[in-house]
Amino acid sequence: MIKPGEDWTRPAAGPPDVEMSGDDADLAAAVGAHPGALVRFRPTAGSDVARAIGLSANSSGEREAALDALRVDDRLATNMVVVGTPPNSLRRFVRRIFMTVEVDNRSVWSGPATTIVVATGEFLRGLDVVPRGHPGDGRAEIQVYAVAPRERRALRGRLHTGTHVPHPAITQTTGRHVEITCSRRAAPVEIDGHAAGTADHLAIDVVGAAYRLLV
Repeated sequence: MIKPGEDWTRPAAGPPDVEMSGDDADLAAAVGAHPGALVRFRPTAGSDVARAIGLSANSSGEREAALDALRVDDRLATNMVVVGTPPNSLRRFVRRIFMTVEVDNRSVWSGPATTIVVATGEFLRGLDVVPRGHPGDGRAEIQVYAVAPRERRALRGRLHTGTHVPHPAITQTTGRHVEITCSRRAAPVEIDGHAAGTADHLAIDVVGAAYRLLV
């Protein structure tokens, strides 16, 4: 989490290479087309990247911040990848899927789970899903949800404050390379808040300092 008063920016090196507006997926597309670019981003209301760093359409743009991205097979994400059911949609009837998760070549999970979150950012649709998320620290935060059906309503109620973690049924770790395998059926995938089909295997890598954002 970016703490109040924390300054991890530097004076802007010059005018932007790219100027664009939109949401996090639009930003990811621009970064994919212009790796390492200095970007002036005018976010729409749904941008969780902007929310995490306090960026608005009226920000001065006098400083820049180097931000990470996630490479998801052949795509980029600037905020978050969700495999399975997003945390804010967990209901009693949501079925678990047998998944294995390896982070930096070490096993962190093998068993039924409803949700895997891999994030450089902190927020998902404005909810504080990854309270420790920092989009510029060179690492991803990983969460694996195996929360019992009777506990899911209470969990959803705590997402807006980030107090759903720590939780004994949510495994948390950090890393730079994530391998997710669904061994019995494919799981839905969401990238930067947009549905991205289903998959039975995903490889996700952190791209450190993938772009620079004027703030």
